[in-house]
Amino acid sequence: MTRISAASLLLAVCAAALSGCGFRPLYAEATGSGAQTLASIEIGLIADRPGQKLRNMLLERLTPTGQPRQPAYILDVRLTEAKQELAIRKDETATRANLTVTAQFVLRALREPQLGTYAGVANSTNSYNVLRSEFATLSAENDARDRALRVLAEEIRIRIAAALQNPQAFFRPPPPDLG
Repeated sequence: MTRISAASLLLAVCAAALSGCGFRPLYAEATGSGAQTLASIEIGLIADRPGQKLRNMLLERLTPTGQPRQPAYILDVRLTEAKQELAIRKDETATRANLTVTAQFVLRALREPQLGTYAGVANSTNSYNVLRSEFATLSAENDARDRALRVLAEEIRIRIAAALQNPQAFFRPPPPDLG
């Protein structure tokens, strides 16, 4: 058996195994929970500049053609940040820091209120150097924040897409307060 035919056979076996276990692509249109459903999510305003950046990243990932005219869902997000100084010198100044950004999010069904809500929390921790120059330190911290926001946007997108394919992920009691 040649290497090409062996590779083809292996690929066919893997495809058959995946289809037999119920695997289906996250954006499969046949289920109704694909990219069209993600595009029906209205993303609420998020406070402060990091919130604006996260909202823009979510818009790119969920509704790349613009906000829906008649949304089926609304997504509310609240951000919090925490800094932790690491690598302390003898003069008690830090040379390294961790920035942890936490996003609490709630997805509410508007067209099907009986579906309820889906809530979650996503975290991202990024490190940066604390330098003698305040400007350089601020730039490094902003870069760490932007990296964290990109991770959070992708994490929220993946969790929401998975929840939309599994209605049992939604719950009826009111979600935790974001205010």
